Amino acid sequence: MKKLFAISTITLFATYTQAQQVRPATSTQIYHEIAQLNNLVNVLYLAAHPDDENTRLLAWLVNDQHINTAYLSLTRGDGGQNILGNEQGAALGLIRTHELLEARKMDGAGQYFTRAIDFGFSKNYDETFKHWDKELLTKDVVWIYRKFRPDVVICRFPPNANAGHGQHAASAILAEEAWKHSGDKTKYTEQLQHCKAWQPKRVLFNSFRFGDRNTTADDQFKLSVGQYSPNIGMGYGELAGISRSIHRSQGAGTPSTPGVQTEYFKLVAGDSIKTSLFDGIDITWGRVGRAEIGGQVQAILDAYDFNHPEKSLKALLALRKEITTVKNNYWRTQKLKDLDATILHCSGLMAEVYTKQAEATRGEALAFTMRIIARSNIPATLRGIQWLQEDTAMNLRLGKDSLLTFERKIIIPKDAAYTEPYWLMDGNNDNGHFKVPDDTLIGYPTTPHTLYTKVQIDIAGNLFYINVPLSYKKLDPTHGDVIEPLRIVPDASVEFTTGLTIVQPDGSVQASVRIHPFKDMDSVGLLIYSESMTYLVKKLSLKKGIDTVIKASFGKDYLDRTNTDSDFYLFAGLMGKNLYNNRKQHIIKYEHLPTLQYFTTAYAKVLRGNWKSNVKRIGYLQGAGDNVADILRLAGLQVDVLNEQDMTVDRLKKYDAILTGVRIINTEKRMNYWMHVLNQYVQNGGTLVMQYNTLQDMATTNVGPYPLTLANQRVTEEDAAITILESAHKILNSPNKITNEDFAGWVQERGLYFAGKWDDKYKPLFRMNDTGEKPMDGSTLYAPYGKGHYIYTSLAFFRQLPAGNKGAIRLLLNMLNAGK
Repeated sequence: MKKLFAISTITLFATYTQAQQVRPATSTQIYHEIAQLNNLVNVLYLAAHPDDENTRLLAWLVNDQHINTAYLSLTRGDGGQNILGNEQGAALGLIRTHELLEARKMDGAGQYFTRAIDFGFSKNYDETFKHWDKELLTKDVVWIYRKFRPDVVICRFPPNANAGHGQHAASAILAEEAWKHSGDKTKYTEQLQHCKAWQPKRVLFNSFRFGDRNTTADDQFKLSVGQYSPNIGMGYGELAGISRSIHRSQGAGTPSTPGVQTEYFKLVAGDSIKTSLFDGIDITWGRVGRAEIGGQVQAILDAYDFNHPEKSLKALLALRKEITTVKNNYWRTQKLKDLDATILHCSGLMAEVYTKQAEATRGEALAFTMRIIARSNIPATLRGIQWLQEDTAMNLRLGKDSLLTFERKIIIPKDAAYTEPYWLMDGNNDNGHFKVPDDTLIGYPTTPHTLYTKVQIDIAGNLFYINVPLSYKKLDPTHGDVIEPLRIVPDASVEFTTGLTIVQPDGSVQASVRIHPFKDMDSVGLLIYSESMTYLVKKLSLKKGIDTVIKASFGKDYLDRTNTDSDFYLFAGLMGKNLYNNRKQHIIKYEHLPTLQYFTTAYAKVLRGNWKSNVKRIGYLQGAGDNVADILRLAGLQVDVLNEQDMTVDRLKKYDAILTGVRIINTEKRMNYWMHVLNQYVQNGGTLVMQYNTLQDMATTNVGPYPLTLANQRVTEEDAAITILESAHKILNSPNKITNEDFAGWVQERGLYFAGKWDDKYKPLFRMNDTGEKPMDGSTLYAPYGKGHYIYTSLAFFRQLPAGNKGAIRLLLNMLNAGK
């Protein structure tokens, strides 16, 4: 039986999509798949971030023109904002990766990525390439050109200021640079072990009208897209609105626009374009010298019965025999993979392998259920199943709508990879690029699934080998069946209860470590250590699923051994026989996404506090989500999260200050009347510190007690020079003396959405600008109001405080202490 499975297998999903159970397709989808068999052409759309792509054009190319189309996003959107929660950086990039995959499920396109990190907004490509290694990312794009082999590459952005973002412009530059090298066999020769050199026929710029930026011209090539499709029951512009609206973390809800719209294209590189995107490209089977195959496919389409797609199986199997004789290896392989999936869809095959347990450790035995059913009258026979540890030969007829069920214990291999994004496995990424363990993984949106049950099906005398991923299945009371990939986890998750901790006034450090075991564990030890000190707890007995918290205290004598006044890190790990585990599990759950898992090293940053605060108790109004309140608690403040019942002048008066979360005016509609309460609080002697808001969906334009207008202005250079405008101002002197040293070591950016105009009663405290740009004074404004104090600040405290930047902590404390 093992020899049987040495033959190559197929999987019923595209190479670059998530692992999923095998499901039938609708007859409309099957018709589309057959139509796509007759197009031997690939299109790659290319831009910088998730949600940059032209979803209307993608939907039209895939569903109307039946063209194999994919989107290459250089980054995963790690530097964006998050209106759903407090995930930032790599965690946000993981969310946005899966939002993009959900969008692709709707429009049918494929998805690729490079190793580039979205480090935040940049104003020009020169700044972008200070973070990104241009040569390295050119290599990544060349790899994807060579693997996907697009005939046409379409850029969303131009390589200049009209792109509106430095990373946007950089994406266009990289697209053209890669085009120059992808066909050169002397460039990136290590790639040629896995693929052949390939140069697209042309690179185009999909020009646009965005706001006051119009890059279209009458002499550009035009296409009409957005037509109504009875197959999907809507126009492609409407489908595009639905798919783009999946980017919920970005607040990217988009209207579904009916009607035909014009797309414009400008030649960037390669052959000119006059009548079609594919001028000069034979997109038929004539491309491989087999024009007669195109006639076979068309005959199948002409005879297709939407009520009985299985009637096409005989002709599809005959077509398969013909395609196996095509000499061109690339197109033979691609079309056989596509055709095999279509044949199985026509058979109505459903196959799933699932367990009722969401997580499993290496070596663990789990009970799995396999269910297989065919929904057609075409003869189908189950010939065998290869479980992970054993093969089972069979000869079971799959009768129409007759469900076969098998129960089996499966042992998770001891070398099974943990379920985690491949681009986060190393963890030690630089500012511009993820460290990827294997360059051949570049392009994949997620880590390829490796745990499968392999099924052999005989359909009318033809053998098919199907990979069915091991999955977790549960019955959700509100959503019904929920199926997700089985998550492989280490023996335990180890984490500090807080990612930051503070040296106490007596010079000691208190640290708590939480251990969440995924299996029973005996006689293991917990090691907590830094470069100069260790704390060991011996002989722990841990029970599966029951958390254990270990509290450790390091006295002043331990800290004295560090011989430095600098901040430092504590690390933690479990120790035992053949065991050292220092991995912290992170789980992300949102309703529109599958459960996401990644790991980091268990560590905590220890800050030697150098701040003071006379304020003891503050109220915090939650916005879109940040971790600022948690850090202020560590700094010694009592922080109360406010709710609607608290929002009265009488109840707020007990607080020394009120702090609002980021983008509260964009995410909290009640701010329309809460601002009146907050202004009264200030007038009566309180202090209000408002973090940044954006211009989109504002609940009120009354951001402060006096007129204040926000602008789309920011300083993206995290090390931009700061000019202190009011050096004698209380906020710059009490209780902490603020100097330019407090702006050292900031991450990603100085601030965003500065005030553009303001009443004379406001006093700007800082001046700053990016290189080559006009200085701006709107990052932080102070105004007295009645007996109290109001501060609007666009400084990126939401990034600096979680990063443990003490200067930012000192400055924010001074703002909260304005009334003391």
